[in-house]
Amino acid sequence: MTRSIVTPLYYFLSSLYVISLMISNTVGGKIFLFFGIPLPAAVLLFPIVYILDDVMTEVYGWKGARLVTWVAIMANIMMVLYYWLVIKLPPASFWKGQEAYSTVLGLAPRIVLASLIGYFWGSFTNSYVMYKLKKLTKGKYLFVRTISSTLAGQLVDTSIFITITFIGSVPNNALLQMIIAQYLFKVSYEAVMTPFTYLVVNTVKRIEKIDVYDYGVKYSVFAVFDLKYPLSCIKQLVKGG
Repeated sequence: MTRSIVTPLYYFLSSLYVISLMISNTVGGKIFLFFGIPLPAAVLLFPIVYILDDVMTEVYGWKGARLVTWVAIMANIMMVLYYWLVIKLPPASFWKGQEAYSTVLGLAPRIVLASLIGYFWGSFTNSYVMYKLKKLTKGKYLFVRTISSTLAGQLVDTSIFITITFIGSVPNNALLQMIIAQYLFKVSYEAVMTPFTYLVVNTVKRIEKIDVYDYGVKYSVFAVFDLKYPLSCIKQLVKGG
């Protein structure tokens, strides 16, 4: 019987992945200056999502990583809908925090849409490049795979997010500058973190005793919804295996 990837460590990494994305989207409204360049606070944590994406893809394979991505997307949609609901609830007469509460958690639909679309395609691009290169290099040169996948995934993610969020509200040259600034910051962040990614990947592989090569897998963003994989995971959970 093929060993399932549903393990305690898989749960932990998946949870960290989802939590990191949810926090990033919550704090994304705070803008800070980095050497005079305005950046959203999410750039401090969001690159960790891509680092974890690399780890999940490298160790657990395409479907293992994609399942977590879909869970993260659904979790963020639920979060945004609940934020919207609680903001709409009439505040108690003695509570004076409604305006501040709405400012922090009342993410504009356009920003939320931009974040989810950018993350959706950026994450899948990241994993696709990561895994194609893994098979091409026969599992060697992890640093080439992580950096190359980051260059591709973050370019897609950042371009989509900035464009959808700010197009029409800022000049085109400013739009391009924002894309370049955020892209370079995220890529540099993950490049510096490459030794840490190496450490995590090797540690997880050693603990799990797996290193998936998905030969013959259809690289579709909806591949996980063939239901065979998630249903097999649920079945194993029910059995306690």
